[in-house]
Amino acid sequence: MGKVSDISKGTFVRYNGELSVVLEYEHRTPGNLRAFYQVKMRNLKSGRLIEQRFRPDDEMEIVRVHFKEHQFLYIDGGNVVVMDNETFDQIHVPQEIIGDGIKLLKEGTNVKVFFDGEEPVFAELPVSVEMEVTYTEPGMKGDTATRTLKAATIETGAQLKVPLFINIGDRIKIDTRTGDYIERCK
Repeated sequence: MGKVSDISKGTFVRYNGELSVVLEYEHRTPGNLRAFYQVKMRNLKSGRLIEQRFRPDDEMEIVRVHFKEHQFLYIDGGNVVVMDNETFDQIHVPQEIIGDGIKLLKEGTNVKVFFDGEEPVFAELPVSVEMEVTYTEPGMKGDTATRTLKAATIETGAQLKVPLFINIGDRIKIDTRTGDYIERCK
């Protein structure tokens, strides 16, 4: 057990008996009132967002999780198969742990998998990935003045919106947190 003042963004805690990760953490001291901590957490089992206020002397169970780099291999039913980069052991991680970013994973992508003991509880994708555009309507040369977007399909089969100047065969950088286009790769 630790005090609420010991946690920070990215800390894993056990709240109401379930494992959660701290997304936002802010210490507030409003005027003549007592100070408090405003904490936003995500429940790792249900994916639900929790916003809670805590007093500075409240106690919370801080969970020590460890992570290892794994390489994405393939999807097997409701699981994602990843391989430990050091021991080459393969493990099955439930797709819910990875979330919507699964459509941006291609074979060989490194993923950080967090473990509570031996059980995988959380996965963190790289911030951005490079993908090739496999289908989109033809682009127009010089059409970069406006922020108009069109639909495109990338090599994993996922669809996203890209600027008008992107063509089939172009490599683009995509933000894995939002699934949005960042830039065209050189």
